[in-house]
Amino acid sequence: MISRGYASRRFFWDGGAPEPSSQWDLRLVPPDMTSDPAPRPAAPPPPSPRRRVAQVAAALGVLTLLALLARGSLAQGHAEEEASSGHAHAHAGSAPGGSVRRGGPTGPAQPAPPEEASPGQRHFEGTTCWQDLERFNEAVTFETFRDWAAPLLASGDPLVLDYLRGRLAELIGDDPARASEVLGWVRGAPAKEFKVFMGGLKGSQALHRPQVAAQLLEMGLDGELELGRRAGLLAALETQHRFEPAAMDRLARFAQDPASGEAGWIATRTLGRVMKEDLSRTGNAKPYVDRLLSVSAESLEMPVRYLALEMGMHADAPIDAQATARLEKILATEGSGDVRQIAAHELSLAEDKTRALDIYAQAFTTETELCVRWALFRFAARTAGRNALPVMAHMAQQDSRFLADYRDFERLYASGIVDFERIWSSLPTDNPHGCLEHTD
Repeated sequence: MISRGYASRRFFWDGGAPEPSSQWDLRLVPPDMTSDPAPRPAAPPPPSPRRRVAQVAAALGVLTLLALLARGSLAQGHAEEEASSGHAHAHAGSAPGGSVRRGGPTGPAQPAPPEEASPGQRHFEGTTCWQDLERFNEAVTFETFRDWAAPLLASGDPLVLDYLRGRLAELIGDDPARASEVLGWVRGAPAKEFKVFMGGLKGSQALHRPQVAAQLLEMGLDGELELGRRAGLLAALETQHRFEPAAMDRLARFAQDPASGEAGWIATRTLGRVMKEDLSRTGNAKPYVDRLLSVSAESLEMPVRYLALEMGMHADAPIDAQATARLEKILATEGSGDVRQIAAHELSLAEDKTRALDIYAQAFTTETELCVRWALFRFAARTAGRNALPVMAHMAQQDSRFLADYRDFERLYASGIVDFERIWSSLPTDNPHGCLEHTD
């Protein structure tokens, strides 16, 4: 259940094209979770190649059985023969296979054509590209991967594509030369191959080599590539541990460019995700926060401006005096109420709590939208706790719609609760002004 608090973009990325414009919607999640949603259980270690082969083989075995049953139900006049002699079972067991033709170094092994069925036999034409999968897994090399994988890519099976991504990541390993060669593949690869190649590259250790990351950034900002492909390249940079200032500047400029479209949204998210990683390692998010605030102030795309503010909030990035002043300006000049709400939330991370309360009070006086006023009111409490009550009382005097809310906050603080999360969960209602979207 998604409920109460602050607006949050839905983040996901499939490694191919960016989120379509129709999905640039705003979600609402709890205000107390400013870093990330509740932690998920640790992901299990990736399966071994043999395990992946076994999983795929099991899935195809089920498909084979279903196909046999379907053909069996259409056969005429053989039910009695099958029940008495089991003759049909013998033919079903031998239909797919027999001998196979081994592939040469330029292509995967291919099965021999099945023998023609004699009159009365059941004839089954199963998916044949998987019959030599285990041999592919054991014998494929980096040099043969692209040719050998072509018929498997054509299957379109999600399990197959996931296996190929993982196998390619293993073949790339920590070799920057191989990673660079895969980047050469992706420039003109069809969409399905592009996703597999980028998935393999993103899962490899070599992606963290400086020369590979630099090549990836250059391609992602290459104006000769179409924007969807550039978005996929920039998304692969999200796994970096840190960015140099020059890389941050280039991503921020690209995000602000009106021509960047949804690829600019991906560039903004990439900056924010690497910021979170770098902050956890070094404790310093300021270089990223500065760039993201520039994006939030200068981008012409509302979803990009919104995301630039939200990424700082999700990382719990501290807001210094300079950033506090920039948020004050955004609250005074931003045209989108949604963006002003997320700016009010990020201001709650200000290091100078007294200055933040002054900004909330001033913004409330000039604000005309009820939902933005509600954000300013409740995030003042998140910023300074019970010390915000005088400011909140003044807000309630200016707008009587907040009188009941003020009494609730005052009562809860008087009871001894000081943690904002507990205050918020103890309120009589989580949506007193109809501003929060609920999704069950």
